[in-house]
Amino acid sequence: MPELPDIVIYLERLQARVLHKPVRSIRLLNPFLLRSVTPPLQEAVGRKVVALLRLGKRIVMGLEDDLFLVVHLMIVGRLHWRPTGVVKTGRNCMAVFSFPSGSLLLTEAGSKKRASLHLVRGEAELQTLNRGGVEVLDCDLSGFRAALLRENHTLKRALTDPRLFSGIGNAYSDEILHRARLSPVTLTLRLPEEAVERLFTASRAVLREWVERLRAETGQAFPEKVTAFRPEMSVHGRFLKPCPVCSTAVQRIAHAENEANYCPRCQTGGKLLADRALSRLLKTDWPRTLEEMENRKAAAKGDSVVFEGGAGRR
Repeated sequence: MPELPDIVIYLERLQARVLHKPVRSIRLLNPFLLRSVTPPLQEAVGRKVVALLRLGKRIVMGLEDDLFLVVHLMIVGRLHWRPTGVVKTGRNCMAVFSFPSGSLLLTEAGSKKRASLHLVRGEAELQTLNRGGVEVLDCDLSGFRAALLRENHTLKRALTDPRLFSGIGNAYSDEILHRARLSPVTLTLRLPEEAVERLFTASRAVLREWVERLRAETGQAFPEKVTAFRPEMSVHGRFLKPCPVCSTAVQRIAHAENEANYCPRCQTGGKLLADRALSRLLKTDWPRTLEEMENRKAAAKGDSVVFEGGAGRR
């Protein structure tokens, strides 16, 4: 899912292409994309784009006459820019927004169509789509602390809750928690003040660094390879690959469609977090620590293993 750094770059590249330009046409190729009825989508046609905004993970095009086109890309939705006259729509194309300078294509891969498009009138209606999370790059430590401690959740869930924090999802929450050296399953109300401050600093640093990294990578081109899995990331999408800090194999826990990636040495004091599905399957065979896991690997290979009373060989 495109998160805060990705959305910022989308908006910056759109600014050079559509700001102060009229919407010539909107071609809706999948009717399920549109989630609003009033005002009708046709009212956006002919209106100039007067503002480009981010609302959490949503992209907002402010138009003349107090209209707002609001796009939520969800997990696999993406935007693509095509020069004037070069528009080829494939089966994943959901909508085409045409401007004098080119066309903006909204695509969504996969069979589950979750991306959404709203057209709303007025700031009040726009704010009904705002989940209310604080902007980490704009708030101070006090505001961050208040959001974090509003409810008692795991740190992973708190960071990805749009009612608490704006624009952070699965990928960057992993990176933030690794930078802060905190376990994804630590409960927010059990977090000491020093750890809250560390998390605040890490959140701002990671988001800023990735905005700059993506900005430099994209240049003036339109971002065409937006992904949550990047080789430069520390832990996200790097299961069993070495942690860049300590070289320990990155681990993960999965629940439904979400997962948390973490370094057990940097973040959990060597403890392996129990993945629900695997721990239920393995029960008492589930390793509790890095040392236990390494011993089992060594035993499987017939190498030396460490027992409670010393070393031995199976």
